[in-house]
Amino acid sequence: MSESILSRLAEVLEARKQADPETSYVAGLYARGLDAILKKVGEEATETVLAAKDGDPEHLVYETADLWFHTLVMLAHQGLGPDAVLDELARRFGLSGLDEKAARST
Repeated sequence: MSESILSRLAEVLEARKQADPETSYVAGLYARGLDAILKKVGEEATETVLAAKDGDPEHLVYETADLWFHTLVMLAHQGLGPDAVLDELARRFGLSGLDEKAARST
């Protein structure tokens, strides 16, 4: 279920590229361009950090959902989807974080 919601959401975000910015929040973000999308991702990241500091699990989940959503908008704007990130996570799975980081620098 969780993975399928990412795929379904990615489809909707892709469709919103053709939507009217006056009637679609996501289409409005796309119309305002990458800087507006990145600003929103930054705002949501800050809100997620603050929610984590507050220690309220429900609020943290809510803010993380906002962050993930806006990150997916950013990826879609760049012609990417959640599968690109999931594939990268799968590639890293089972690797030591230290080993993975060392491999990036070579």
